[in-house]
Amino acid sequence: MTISILAFDEKTGRMGGAAATGSLCVGGWVLRGHPESGMSASQGTAPSTLWGEGVLASMADGLRAADAVAAVTGSDSGRAHRQLAALDRFGGTAAFTGAASIAHAGSQDAAGLVVAGNMLAGPQVIAAAVAGFHAAAAMPFAERLMGALGAAAAAGGDARGLKSAALLVVGRDMAPLTLRIDHSVNPLAALADLYRVSQGEPYHGWTEVVPVLDDPYRAPAPEQVPDLPEPIIEGGPAIRR
Repeated sequence: MTISILAFDEKTGRMGGAAATGSLCVGGWVLRGHPESGMSASQGTAPSTLWGEGVLASMADGLRAADAVAAVTGSDSGRAHRQLAALDRFGGTAAFTGAASIAHAGSQDAAGLVVAGNMLAGPQVIAAAVAGFHAAAAMPFAERLMGALGAAAAAGGDARGLKSAALLVVGRDMAPLTLRIDHSVNPLAALADLYRVSQGEPYHGWTEVVPVLDDPYRAPAPEQVPDLPEPIIEGGPAIRR
């Protein structure tokens, strides 16, 4: 039902994930991440958002990805219907695929990288995502993640086609980049367009002055604050947009 990728960017220390599915709202269901814990992708026939959040909590408490995945999945009697991938903040990876996952289902990992999927057109989809990420090594990190989704789709992707896609990038030195296409006839193209807009002004400049973990009191200098528009009155007190 879903293809997902989690990766660690050695150049910046940032972590990111991307996912696409033939159902709705893949970003809200699948991807989780925090700079001080790691990334997770929880998916499957009966996906558990509790798994995604639980594995992050375990990694924040000091467990590496493999131990965190084992801890979260081992006690769940419904685990046969679920799939989980995790990336810890040191670049360690792990994945679990339940025995009742709809074929093709599985995962592949490499240094600082894990791809997982289920209800795929075949095993070539996961391999294509890994290859697509590596082939885009010269591109910005977020674009490499989206490139992996594109390569997976070109190799057959979700057996039902795609309806939603998402991108999440986190780091101590940045505001979270969290982009979601919850329903679209071409979610990968829509996600790429949303990413393009997010890298332009005024949005991109605004993300560079909001607080981040490495600079928790960051704020714009007076000359960076834009002039506010005149108040709009709609049958009540003045409001600003």
